[in-house]
Amino acid sequence: MPSVTIYTRSACPYCHMAKDLLEAKSVSFEEIDIGREPDRRCEMIERAGGRMTVPQIFIDGRHVGGCDDLYALDRSGGLDPMLAA
Repeated sequence: MPSVTIYTRSACPYCHMAKDLLEAKSVSFEEIDIGREPDRRCEMIERAGGRMTVPQIFIDGRHVGGCDDLYALDRSGGLDPMLAA
């Protein structure tokens, strides 16, 4: 199973939605809460190509995007193959 990293903030509803989708697919992930670890925010922005909003999601180091991007990838049928790799 690929490694999944999600940068979040605790009060972010989109972060919760993204995590819910991953959990529904039984995907384990590393969560980095930039509210608790503010020094990781710069890391997230750099990895996400300048995007500053949360969540930012990475599958095997590949930037997927935010919550809407994750759900769009799932609707298009592209998420499951990425998670099965």
